[in-house]
Amino acid sequence: MLEFVKVLGLFAITALAEILGCYLPWLVLTQQRSVWLLIPAAVSLGVFAWLLTLHPGAAGRTYAAYGGVYVAIALIWLWRIDGVVPTRWDLVGSAVSLAGMAIIMLQPARPV
Repeated sequence: MLEFVKVLGLFAITALAEILGCYLPWLVLTQQRSVWLLIPAAVSLGVFAWLLTLHPGAAGRTYAAYGGVYVAIALIWLWRIDGVVPTRWDLVGSAVSLAGMAIIMLQPARPV
């Protein structure tokens, strides 16, 4: 279970790096913010890609499970950064996504 919590935390940090790497260019393109924000955006996306390599297991399974955590972190971003309170539908969808992540990550190990 401790390993699951570590992976969950790593997924959360990975999601923050990805969201920040996409949010900063969004600010440049839609809010006319400084083009210099593209530099930390590129760094953040590089960190995101590197963090994905730290996850255990097959890449495709890792990406599939990561998606569930990404949904939850994106909704937290929506609430805390964008100032939009998630709806109950957002929360239910996030719970379903997290359940899917847990199913993928907690599946029994297959003998080799």
